[in-house]
Amino acid sequence: MTESSLVAEAQQCSVLFRLGRDVEAALLMVRICSDVQSAMGRENVEVQSRWTALLTDMLARQEALDWLALADYLDHELPQLLEADVAG
Repeated sequence: MTESSLVAEAQQCSVLFRLGRDVEAALLMVRICSDVQSAMGRENVEVQSRWTALLTDMLARQEALDWLALADYLDHELPQLLEADVAG
């Protein structure tokens, strides 16, 4: 999956969380995280560490049922990580 399609899916997932469609969004988030994890296997240790920290934060927000914070991570933090990875 390309960086741009991952960003688009993350932003769509963010919208679903903001609309209160948390079950549908959570299912999409699993697929997104799986695809990002696969892509991270090709990256350097710094990028992998940033991804691990971001994923940890996202899962903590999900566990806390903080859908708006999780949506922010998907809408802003994840695309920044993916775009920085492509630029780097």
